[in-house]
Amino acid sequence: MTTPSTEPGRENGTRRSLRRAVPYLLLTLSVLPIVIGYAWVIIATFSYRTKGLLPIDAEGNIGGFTLQNWTFVSDAEIWRVALNTFGIAIGMVIGVGFVSSLAGYALSRMNFAGRKGFLGLTLVLHAFRPEMLLIAIFHVLLFIGGIPLIGKFFGFNTVGGVALVMVSLELPLGVWLMKGFFDNIPWDMERSALIDGASRFRVWWEIILPQIKPGLAALAIFNFITGWNAFLIPFTFTLGSKVSNLPVYLNRFSEDTSMVSWNQVAAVGLFSLLPVMIFFIFTQEMLLEIYSGGAKGGA
Repeated sequence: MTTPSTEPGRENGTRRSLRRAVPYLLLTLSVLPIVIGYAWVIIATFSYRTKGLLPIDAEGNIGGFTLQNWTFVSDAEIWRVALNTFGIAIGMVIGVGFVSSLAGYALSRMNFAGRKGFLGLTLVLHAFRPEMLLIAIFHVLLFIGGIPLIGKFFGFNTVGGVALVMVSLELPLGVWLMKGFFDNIPWDMERSALIDGASRFRVWWEIILPQIKPGLAALAIFNFITGWNAFLIPFTFTLGSKVSNLPVYLNRFSEDTSMVSWNQVAAVGLFSLLPVMIFFIFTQEMLLEIYSGGAKGGA
């Protein structure tokens, strides 16, 4: 008696299971090429050479893992280059974060002459590609290089000069991003603090900034990754390995005048990827708060 009623129930359960499995199947298929790519990079860094995903030794047999591709870590040059790269990335995080949060707060909370024009100008500046500004930037860095003391750290062929250029190129986007976060914060606590006699700077520092931590984390991640992976600006405005960064250093391994050791290229690439992964691990919690409604106290 119960068989006719249970069979449709089983069919419906099977259909529901299939419908639930389809998104997971599509997600698995979409990320599979990325996973395979990362798997090849990891295998290639510890192999003489590879055939697909299989490591091959010097005789052409499967196997033969080696640390030969990682011998560059014993060279002092790679650590100097990594330090330059880290300086550019951290300079972008601090410079863009500080200036963008101040400018975004002013544009969001204050009504002053030229405010709309300034907002429009930032969009226009963001539309300019770095390639269009290379000659102008070169002359600016040469001018800064002629200034006593300052030019030694922020002129042409300096890490500070590269960081300064990168910060200026990313500021328009940072200002608009921060303004959007400030616009979503209610005025109640800010008005109360101003009535109690707190200065604008104190309100910005102690009350408003803690409420936009997810936005600051997102901006920091984007700027760190942009600064860490920057190639065009460091390649154009630095000479020699003394002030080059990791992407420029990695570019030497694929020059036309020499044989390319792709396994060593993969090792250097993986080496340059590790700090970005570590930085993301420590900031992903605040970044994910953006999708859960922001920090407590925010809009």
